[in-house]
Amino acid sequence: MRPAWTIAALLLLSGCKDEPAPDYVPQISAEEAKFGAAQHPRLLAELGGEYRGDEQSYVRHLGAKIAGAAGFGHRCTFTLVNSDVVNAFAVPGCYVYVTRGLMAIVTSEAELASVLGHELGHIAGRHSERQENRSLWSTLGVIAISLAGSEQLTRLAAGAAQLFTTRYSRTQEYESDELGIRYLREAGYDPYAAADMLDALSRQERFLSESGGRDEARSVPEWVRSHPLTAKRIARARELARATGLADDELPEAEAPYLAAVNGLLYGDDPEQGFVIGRQFAHPLLRIAFEAPPGFTLANSPQAIGLQGPNGVRGEFSGGTIPKGGLPAYLDQLLAQVIGDAEAQPGTAQSGMINGLPAITMPVRVATRQGTADIWLAAYDGGSGRAYHFVVMSRTGGDEAAAIERLFRSFRQIDAQEAAALHPRAIHVVTVAPGENAASLARRIADPHPLALLSVLNDVRPIVAGRRVKIVSAIR
Repeated sequence: MRPAWTIAALLLLSGCKDEPAPDYVPQISAEEAKFGAAQHPRLLAELGGEYRGDEQSYVRHLGAKIAGAAGFGHRCTFTLVNSDVVNAFAVPGCYVYVTRGLMAIVTSEAELASVLGHELGHIAGRHSERQENRSLWSTLGVIAISLAGSEQLTRLAAGAAQLFTTRYSRTQEYESDELGIRYLREAGYDPYAAADMLDALSRQERFLSESGGRDEARSVPEWVRSHPLTAKRIARARELARATGLADDELPEAEAPYLAAVNGLLYGDDPEQGFVIGRQFAHPLLRIAFEAPPGFTLANSPQAIGLQGPNGVRGEFSGGTIPKGGLPAYLDQLLAQVIGDAEAQPGTAQSGMINGLPAITMPVRVATRQGTADIWLAAYDGGSGRAYHFVVMSRTGGDEAAAIERLFRSFRQIDAQEAAALHPRAIHVVTVAPGENAASLARRIADPHPLALLSVLNDVRPIVAGRRVKIVSAIR
């Protein structure tokens, strides 16, 4: 066993002047456990729900292994989230979340373990509490009292996903990197995988920025937003791995079990939630679609389609059953649900036809503890007793009305041919055949930028015969 001072000494010799992370004794208070348990279902509903299948069991098993190495025992809950956004985060009470979007871009079990270890490092270091005014606890408190009204208004003002994406300080990120590498080595994985994971995130960041596949506002993975990625941080992770005294690949990365687990993983949007394609949303099962104005971004979830626009505009799209009173009664129910107990001044409802569908729109001014805000409602009769609606919040006095009107007027039904063209995609692991290369493999990938995506999904090693690699294929 190497003496504890070896890592600190080697860090100093290598030029890393940051203090080594303390040896935290992992603790979970009763209050933290209660908080995490209460927020868990709400968070899953907001972010995409739990991804069902063998991949979920794989993440739980791996998480339990890393939690054991970190000293948490069996007190942590690990969840694979059904979202294509690249993200991972932890909530007090030791609830750790990884999206299938992040799972798709890692290339080994050790890389995924490094992410789980890093998030456990934030839990062990109690970094959420140490954020003081920017902490998770403070953020929840501020938002809870900022609006007088309903939970939906609170969600519109700041979605649950943002509540749980704490921006950590550089010191806290470095501390979690070091703790994660300790846990990785203790669990028997190659500690160099942590730097490889950061490289994978860098590849994803470049892919999204260069491919133009998403709006600019979504071109950076969420994990990178909340855990800023820098060249210094990647280099430091390699130094931390060297400081363990192990050579690269001296411990396994366990690529084979990871590839077996990820084979068949859904990639991109879930058809049951519809497809977000840039600023457009289309649902092949419900046969509906709309397009957000320039500057808006969309986020998919089982609960609703989230919208964000310029100048703090927020909203959501969802649906429900039309009550006995028809579409006007549906709008009244929606208004009551959105406003709750808030002081509100409803405007004049406008009825008419939008793209062949009966529709009603209404502006509402609502009072909050931070001033007034404008709420814009639109409801559509989708037929067969089903309605769809938008709820959009903007600041009072803004000039977003025209853009919101364009959004409302973009809602339409799609025909069978347009719906049939929307196919879900999945990751498939293939063995490179003799004579195959990156260009020929790219022709098998269902994506507008196949060669770039091939690079994102796999590490930088050459594509040679016999190697197993990930591609993305349409599910028909």
